[in-house]
Amino acid sequence: MRVLSGIQPSGHLHIGNFFGMMRSMIQWQAKSELFCFIVNLHALTTVNDGPLLALNTLEAATDFLALGLDPDKSHFWVQGDVSEHAELTWILHNFTSMGLLERSHSYKDKISRGLVPNHGLFAYPVLMAADILLYQANLVPVGQDQKQHLEIARDIAGTFNHVFGPTFTLPEPGIDENLATIPGLDGQKMSKSYNNAINIFIPKDELKKRVMAIVTDARAVDEPKDPDNCNLFAISKLFLSDAAVAELRERYLKPGLKYGEVKKELVEIIWNFFAPYRQAREDLAKRPDFIRDVMREGAQKASRVAQETMEVVRVKVGLKY
Repeated sequence: MRVLSGIQPSGHLHIGNFFGMMRSMIQWQAKSELFCFIVNLHALTTVNDGPLLALNTLEAATDFLALGLDPDKSHFWVQGDVSEHAELTWILHNFTSMGLLERSHSYKDKISRGLVPNHGLFAYPVLMAADILLYQANLVPVGQDQKQHLEIARDIAGTFNHVFGPTFTLPEPGIDENLATIPGLDGQKMSKSYNNAINIFIPKDELKKRVMAIVTDARAVDEPKDPDNCNLFAISKLFLSDAAVAELRERYLKPGLKYGEVKKELVEIIWNFFAPYRQAREDLAKRPDFIRDVMREGAQKASRVAQETMEVVRVKVGLKY
């Protein structure tokens, strides 16, 4: 089975990225044919600083490798290094209705938050469809917010298959309902663009500031708390065993719990959770040329698969003559 997913280098990677996508991809490499990539073409919809995007791309690759992604057990590359992504995107534009894109919840949400409604942002789902269909992926682990984009990819593939005969695999979404949406400091989805994230490899003093800024309700110390509607509890349980989650829940339901104390505990929990990876991250950061070599080799592996798909597509649409 082919499993595929990508991550945007639009800023420092955070714990929402880790629990929402990165951890599952690292786990999938032992039990599937894994395709994992840094989607720098997608990042162009929001990042207009060339040197910054280049740096973020290198750092995202470094983070992934430090956290355990093994390029020998997977296809791991940078999207822009494989030209077939852009070529298939243009072809698929011609099989994508405007109405399909106009219904995109993600596009409407970003515009409502003040992002400039450029064509790249509007056509984002077509590039995502090309990313998936290019590698004939069977399963795409996504968060709940990306489910509609996967449905759009299936619709585009279905239209193409109807016109030209069976060509693309229809991908299935892999959504962990327990991790469908990772909350940020303010309770919204954790996102770099919302400035409500806790970065993975963050200095401890900065980690403390971010955790202490998690929004909680105004219940007094002598009142029971509601764990099911608490950002602090939702973030804490990402790092805890089932037994520890149950214990924390009991503390919430009894008078006497202080949010400040739970936050201090969470700082240590997060710091210790990523401790095994921190030294690996520091070592890799000193070897940027090694990271670039790894990603180049990954692009060559990915390109071989992409070219197989494109050879078929070019013939079917008439680009081979």
